[in-house]
Amino acid sequence: MTVTEIKTRPIRFKLRLLSALRAILDLVTSFFFKLYYGSEGKKLPAITDDILKQPATEVARKIRTKQITSVDVVEACIRRIKDINPIVNCFVENRFELALQEAKKADEIVRSGTKTVEQLLQEKPFLGVPFTTKDCVAVKDLHQTAGVVLRKDYIAEEDAEVIKLLRENGAIIIGLTNVPELCMWWETYNNIHGRTNNPYNTTRIVGGSSGGEGCIQAAAGSCFGIGSDIGGSIRMPAYFNGIFGHKPSRKAVSNHGQYPTSATEMQGDFLCIGPMTKYAVDLKPILKIISGENCKKLYLDKPVDIGKIKIFHQFSNNAPMATKVDPEIITAMEKVVEYFKLKYKITSEEKKIELLERSSPIWFATMKSNIPFGSYIIKDYTYCSIFREIIKSLLGLSGNTLIGLFTALVDYEVVDLESEKYKHYRRLRDNLEDIFKEMLGDNGIFIYPAHPTPAPYHNQPLMRPMNFMYTAIINSLGFPATTIPLGLSSEGLPIGIQVIANHNNDRLCLAVAEELEKAFGGWIEP
Repeated sequence: MTVTEIKTRPIRFKLRLLSALRAILDLVTSFFFKLYYGSEGKKLPAITDDILKQPATEVARKIRTKQITSVDVVEACIRRIKDINPIVNCFVENRFELALQEAKKADEIVRSGTKTVEQLLQEKPFLGVPFTTKDCVAVKDLHQTAGVVLRKDYIAEEDAEVIKLLRENGAIIIGLTNVPELCMWWETYNNIHGRTNNPYNTTRIVGGSSGGEGCIQAAAGSCFGIGSDIGGSIRMPAYFNGIFGHKPSRKAVSNHGQYPTSATEMQGDFLCIGPMTKYAVDLKPILKIISGENCKKLYLDKPVDIGKIKIFHQFSNNAPMATKVDPEIITAMEKVVEYFKLKYKITSEEKKIELLERSSPIWFATMKSNIPFGSYIIKDYTYCSIFREIIKSLLGLSGNTLIGLFTALVDYEVVDLESEKYKHYRRLRDNLEDIFKEMLGDNGIFIYPAHPTPAPYHNQPLMRPMNFMYTAIINSLGFPATTIPLGLSSEGLPIGIQVIANHNNDRLCLAVAEELEKAFGGWIEP
């Protein structure tokens, strides 16, 4: 036995012990959560308007070819939202009257004949198509609370850049969807709008922070959605709700108009705004619009030959504080690997990237800034005020959520960007990025769990706080990643994967999403 092996034996023992304790905790708490919530929740009414079951690009085509009117589509969305929202609580503010006025104008443009169908496709590809976004992305004259009680009266004075670009291309914003407090937790709940329920089982979570958006897309309340992602906030809700969600390459899409704004340059690299859709085919045309001038560097129109891509996969990050990956998710991943082998003769290489075990400390260390979390959510912010609000929260008297206050407590000390600890984790992050870049090259994809389990029960993330690291670490590295649904678990909950590519190779993720949608069926109506 070498000296190194002798030195690392106690560390390995501690990690195994932590993993064992983690497994026991999951087993015990899952029993009690199931006992409390039961196995089934309220059922959603069936989707009665067929147009809501179609891709956004198909809806746009039918509008410009006069097969349906924009007013019809907007009214269908309004009806659907009114049907589902009392059950799932995903939609928090509407602009229905203005949306209907804009829909009438879109229909007038089509009826006038001043533009050919081809011209409308080129100039306004989403003319008359209704969409939604989360309550942290600015929409002029609507609230922008980010789930923070201190911001409950804040009204956005202008559209976020992505909203502006979509409206210029004909899309119609119909309202806002729910988020966690300050968009910094992976269950969607706040003390302004309450909790959002999963459309497949209302006892389960929708994820966060784009949880309301993931829910409304799965339930077919709008034709497409816009989310934001700093630790998995697009991909986890997309995964839990059985839809497609794409986190673009770093800096590919403008974050202007998103709240909270990035406090450091690295946070700005982590944060991305991207599309959330029922159909994979909608991801690319939406990304082409919202990436604006940056679209050129993504080469989204460059053809992708699926048969020539290299594929890598890893079943787990093996982190001791993360839940063990569910066997049904591993089986789904194995089916994807087998699919590519049978259809394209591509043999996926299984990887065991050890640095992924350090996902949590890498993300947390490099996410910190000199603006503490609590200063965003607590008035007259001090260390004592955090404890005061925790006591009030336990009594149901605080405007803050308990997880928000615990986060404020942990994040009280600001980071020293010159400290050896910060520099150490920055080097680890850089090393991990280099490993991925070398592995992926210009034509590689990495198949990885989007989350280790299907959607947990409400409040259960408090028992599994580190499970979001499967998505968060990809933000740290800045790579594009797409969540792809692969059917339902034995409990009727969505399961799937995320597919990751090298910087600015978003088109590979999107092409694989379209391929796997055809093979595995994609979105399934709740």
